[in-house]
Amino acid sequence: MNKINRADPETVIPPGRLTVKIKGKNIPRYQSEQAAGCDLHASTARTIIVPPGGFATVRTGISIELPAGYEAQVRPRSGLARNHGIGVLNAPGTIDPDYRGEIMVILFNIGSKPFPVHDRDRIAQLVFSRVERPRLRTVTRLRKTRRGAGGFGSSGIGPALSKKSPKTTGKQTRSIEHSLNRGTGRGKESAG
Repeated sequence: MNKINRADPETVIPPGRLTVKIKGKNIPRYQSEQAAGCDLHASTARTIIVPPGGFATVRTGISIELPAGYEAQVRPRSGLARNHGIGVLNAPGTIDPDYRGEIMVILFNIGSKPFPVHDRDRIAQLVFSRVERPRLRTVTRLRKTRRGAGGFGSSGIGPALSKKSPKTTGKQTRSIEHSLNRGTGRGKESAG
């Protein structure tokens, strides 16, 4: 069995052994035994109003220290989305392992009523995840696939994918490559 070198921040941490250091008073809590995310609380001296069609930045009063190779994702809470139209604007918001500032949550409101945020309200959830930093290599061609450059709804909205996936023609592929080579993109290099 491999031993973990605790002095090396790049050491892979076995599942269930991740420790995240948290500084602040509103420590996130898991609400069920197998919850993937722990709830983030608002930390505010006054009520913050998120107006319909608008957004507001809400403080949490906490900072974290993650081991190298991990991130924390700030995600919306499903109940706030369903019941009030409240979401996290840059979801998922990424907290990098070298960030030591306060976690802030940008809430937006697509509901029809102003949404009040009070101190200690559960406003979002925090999910911890392992991340890879791959070696990025520039190439002139990518391996062809059946899907090709089909994105943004190219597979339709029906109940299931058909056996025949949409194909891009050689002409479409050349157009995309030409746009990318010029650095314009013109939106044609999108992925689904």
